[in-house]
Amino acid sequence: MARLTPRLAIRYLLVTFIAMYGAKRWLSGQPLLSDSLPAYSGPYDVGTVDIEIPAVHPRKFSDAVHKETGEPAFELETVMFSIFYPAEKGVHSKRPKHNWIPESGKLYAEGYARFAGISTWITNKLFEGGLWSLVGSTTIPAQVDVPIHGASEHGKRDVIREEEGQAVLVGSEQKEAQKEQFPVIVFSHGMASGRTSYTHYLGELASRGYVVAAVEHRDGSGPGTIVYKADGTQKTVFHAPADALDPVPETEELKRVQLALRQAEVEETVRVLRAINNGDGQDVHRANARKEGDTLVYWRHRLNFDQVIMAGHSYGATLAMQALKGAPNDLRPFVGGIALDPGKSSGPLNANIDVPLLVVHSQSWSSKRSIFFGRPHFDTVKEIVEGIVDKQHGNKKAGWFMTAKGTTHPTVTDAPLIEPLLLSWTTGATVDVKEGLMQYVQTSKDFLSYLVDGKLSGVLSQRVSHPRYNHETRKLPEDMSKIWQIHVSPVE
Repeated sequence: MARLTPRLAIRYLLVTFIAMYGAKRWLSGQPLLSDSLPAYSGPYDVGTVDIEIPAVHPRKFSDAVHKETGEPAFELETVMFSIFYPAEKGVHSKRPKHNWIPESGKLYAEGYARFAGISTWITNKLFEGGLWSLVGSTTIPAQVDVPIHGASEHGKRDVIREEEGQAVLVGSEQKEAQKEQFPVIVFSHGMASGRTSYTHYLGELASRGYVVAAVEHRDGSGPGTIVYKADGTQKTVFHAPADALDPVPETEELKRVQLALRQAEVEETVRVLRAINNGDGQDVHRANARKEGDTLVYWRHRLNFDQVIMAGHSYGATLAMQALKGAPNDLRPFVGGIALDPGKSSGPLNANIDVPLLVVHSQSWSSKRSIFFGRPHFDTVKEIVEGIVDKQHGNKKAGWFMTAKGTTHPTVTDAPLIEPLLLSWTTGATVDVKEGLMQYVQTSKDFLSYLVDGKLSGVLSQRVSHPRYNHETRKLPEDMSKIWQIHVSPVE
């Protein structure tokens, strides 16, 4: 047998290593190019439950139909969301962890091909292969359907009976005052995203003592989602650009209808969470088309409905600000809001807000000058937050607007954690992917704590440092100046 030259030997070893690495990843069900999502860092373990319930008020928001199928384009039939919550310590679920791609790679691949405007059988297959190589069978690290934190301690004297093989709470000797309650966050995803696109940001908040409901919007803004109807049938909803609808709506009308449907989904989510908190967890479990929620029976009075917050990213941030109009009220009991990169092409931003608001821009969002209804988008956002501060001057409530340096629009999503090198290269982010996301988590936590106790901490305790982007008028402490520019603050 002929000996290999040194150059050929190196090539042979390299090819062998790549082949072995690829085979190992394939055999273990791991994608070729991505990382796993990290564990959550807060003091609580994290659980998750998927819920899909028929809407109490099903309705259409437009007469538009999909040209392809003839089905209504904007119809509320069910509400679907994933809950992330503080879980009982050390409890491991018997259920498999949720996949990061929640439905199927085939569905998402076709959805992204439709976004690109090149959906054919061949391109869908190419997208499916590419999606697997990037994401594969990546799972969300939260434990599925485990008891909420404190269930075992607080449920020692709960009266339980078995009904059709399931635990049913029929009474309790426990005093209500002894139960630990968790504030609630309802989160709205952005364009080309879904309920699982932000699991690490939301899971980190859950690990710090918050119950977070990530809504799956069926307004045609996501790559693909499956509606599980009450009659047992299913319907697939793909991305719906205006030219795929009949009649073709104007852009402004399309955004108005999408936001109206999104807001209705948020209100239905609040209704389901309230029912669970009122002791109807077993009924919700039975009605849940996703067949999860065994332990919701223990959630009675565990949610703090005096502390419900609306949050969102991009298109979802636009919706979050819209949902704060007239809040708090029965349908939208929000006492504060978090808006991450409010949309630049998702319709006007609501300025009629009378509750505290935290707006965080990524650097890419602040640095790129975008004309928004005749004026710079940055100026519009700043004016809205300044209006909140002026209206609430002297009160406990206030508003903040700041930029996270080194970040880009996807920083708060899971994508940079799964594909750190690819996303840093394509988006230009300079901050470490984990550090960047954790800055969003910590500042959100500081804001959420402020809503409870009125105490300012972290960057929220600082005065304005940059009235305009990159225009510094005051030095921040060194540890903050590396990360933040503060454009609006109630601190004088």
